[in-house]
Amino acid sequence: MPRVTNSPARHRRHKRLLKEAKGGFHGRRKYLRVAKETVRRAKAYNYRDRKRRKGDFRRLWIMRINAGARACGLSYSVFMKGLTEAGVALNRKMLAEIAVSDAQAFAQLAELAKGQA
Repeated sequence: MPRVTNSPARHRRHKRLLKEAKGGFHGRRKYLRVAKETVRRAKAYNYRDRKRRKGDFRRLWIMRINAGARACGLSYSVFMKGLTEAGVALNRKMLAEIAVSDAQAFAQLAELAKGQA
C-alpha cells in the first residue's frame, strides 16, 4: 500500500493563511504559527469593530448636531425634543450633514425647535 499524504491540501491551506497575514511585521507574515494567531486576532478585531463603527458614527453625528445647536443657543437635548414635537423626521446623520454644510437651514430648524420647546 503506498503512503498517502495530504500535502496539496495542507500547502493550499498554509498559503491561504500566509496570504491573509500579508503586510504583517517580521514573523507575523512569514511563520505559520505566528501568522495563524495574527490572522485569528485580526478577524476578531474586524468583527468587533464593524459593530463599533456604527456607534462611533452616531457619536460623531451627535457632536456635530450639538455644536450646531449650541451656536443657535440651544442644547442638544432641547433641540432634539423640539424637532420631535414639531414632527420633523430627520435622522441624526442628515441633521449632522445639514449642521456642517448648510448653517442657514440648520438655524431654521433650530428656530422651529425653539418654538416647540
